[in-house]
Amino acid sequence: MNILSKIGLATVLIGVGMLCTNAVQEPQKETKPDVVEEVATTDETLEEKLTNGYNVYALELPESMNFAGERVPLEDPDIRERMDRELLVNTYWQSNGLLIFKRANKYFPIIEPLLEKHGIPEDFKYLAIAESALQNNRSPAGAAGFWHFLKGTGREYGLEINDYVDERYNLELATKVAAEYLKASKRRFGSWTLAAAAYNAGNAGINKQLKKQQVDDYYDVLLNDETSRYVFRILAFKEILSNPKKYGFNFREQDLYNQVPTFKVKVDTAVTDFAHFAKQFDINYKILKLHNPWLRDNYLKNASGKEYFIEIPEKGHYNTGQ
Repeated sequence: MNILSKIGLATVLIGVGMLCTNAVQEPQKETKPDVVEEVATTDETLEEKLTNGYNVYALELPESMNFAGERVPLEDPDIRERMDRELLVNTYWQSNGLLIFKRANKYFPIIEPLLEKHGIPEDFKYLAIAESALQNNRSPAGAAGFWHFLKGTGREYGLEINDYVDERYNLELATKVAAEYLKASKRRFGSWTLAAAAYNAGNAGINKQLKKQQVDDYYDVLLNDETSRYVFRILAFKEILSNPKKYGFNFREQDLYNQVPTFKVKVDTAVTDFAHFAKQFDINYKILKLHNPWLRDNYLKNASGKEYFIEIPEKGHYNTGQ
């Protein structure tokens, strides 16, 4: 995409069929003729079970759907097919689905209030799944963090990005920037759905196609394959995560991931060694970096005296050997 990254999360359909065999000794017909029919019936039942031991079902689409309060025109056959595709792909990629459920339990409680604070509909938390699968990762195009900003876009919106600090990996700051970008797109296009599409293709890219095709709605414009699927992927995540049992996802509360409570320490000087810094709080360097992935080196140059806030986990949650 022009402004933001290509989707870091590929959509693949994984199906695994298990076929097992079992031999049944057929009895002698002349000695036990009354058993032959019974065995044949048993063989047929067994064969049916073996053939259908793993089942993949078509999915029934919801009667109605919306994104950020904006209606999805499911009565349109093209829209129904595109929605069906993303529901199927993301329902039957079961391992990825379970990981998304686990991470969502950990990170949605952080993202939701931030979106509300900055005036963004809650449905945009599913956009973060489409971008990064709720991971502080990096795309092949170089976009980084939960919200997958390129360096240029991040710096344009005020994020510090250098060899020592990369605030694209700071969830709180990056969510604020994502909100600013989305609100600008909403003002431009008048639609949260188009704002979501513009997050993928860029404002200029969406604007060009709307003008070229003389339409003003995401569901009416013909876009490249990635962007044409993008909003439907977000909608699929919303539908599946809102109805886990309906889509075959089974888990217990204890199976989900949780945030470790933290407190913030203000730093306004240089830090010569973060390993030593971590030991002051009875944690190690690895734990420090897990909670502060925006720190990109083991030391911090801070000649300007800028204030940074480093998250430190509360005691008793890690066995660090300190």
